[in-house]
Amino acid sequence: MGLSTITPGKVQEYRVHRIATSKARKAPTDDPDATPPKPPARSTIHDEIVALRQVMKTAIRHEWLAHLPDFSPPYKTSGKVVHRPWFSPEEYKQLYETTRAHAKASHIHHRWCAEQLHDYVLFLANTGLRPDEAKNLQHRDVTIVEDEHSGDRILEIEVRGKRGVGYCKSMPSAVRPYERLLARPKYVKQGRARVRAKLPPSTEPLQLPKPTDHVFPGNHIKMFNALMGRGELKLDRDGNKRTAYSLRHTYICMRLMEGADIYQIAKNCRTSVEMIEKFYAAHIKNRLDASAINVLRPKPKPRKKLSEVYQAPVDPEAQDFV
Repeated sequence: MGLSTITPGKVQEYRVHRIATSKARKAPTDDPDATPPKPPARSTIHDEIVALRQVMKTAIRHEWLAHLPDFSPPYKTSGKVVHRPWFSPEEYKQLYETTRAHAKASHIHHRWCAEQLHDYVLFLANTGLRPDEAKNLQHRDVTIVEDEHSGDRILEIEVRGKRGVGYCKSMPSAVRPYERLLARPKYVKQGRARVRAKLPPSTEPLQLPKPTDHVFPGNHIKMFNALMGRGELKLDRDGNKRTAYSLRHTYICMRLMEGADIYQIAKNCRTSVEMIEKFYAAHIKNRLDASAINVLRPKPKPRKKLSEVYQAPVDPEAQDFV
């Protein structure tokens, strides 16, 4: 098919074709537990049309086409707003208790990674950092200071990530995990137990992290997913998969539940108020003020009937003037 023959009608026929062929791809089976065929997701078809539109734009730049056809669907419905998966306060407590127990019970080969993962969970849930921001974070970017308003010790973090360079002030609960990260020596391979028993004990001193070292040098995604699966925390109520990003969502939702100012949360998390209102604040019950919702209009006093007005007692002295 030539580029000049691609019209909005052909694109709509392609959408229908994609839905029809995906349903017929899987033959029906007698197994009741078999997954039924389903059409491609809305985002999948959207990405395919975007790729086609880019090809058409390239043709226009080379003067192979005169104009760009309108590929928007004729009947466009508003997409469902999917709220970000997060951990409720009870689920978050279950998560960090699971990581703490795993760190204490881990073998010597995995203990360093397990302890790092436990502090990683606490650090992200009390700072709201994105996983890529935490990956780029170095010790020289973090400072323990005393908050001038509350007097609590908090972390001032210089963040480098998705939005360039920004700043973040943590919760007081993030200080203790970071102190453990500072005091934890760098990772040293233990080797096999048999080989380790034959070698003389090492006399090299353990090296503590330097200011230029990364706060989280390792990748603990597999261990994190395994622990979430062990505690049945991998999926939220709507079936969405939780990831390390869910710790950032947990921070935002918990701050909203505690009544923090949404504008200050947006600045601290380097995002917009609109994003928080759309994806976080809508499903937080503490954002609803019952006293402002359950307002009842006062009932009016019943009016007297005309018969009651004419049957009222008359002053006898007033009758003399009639």
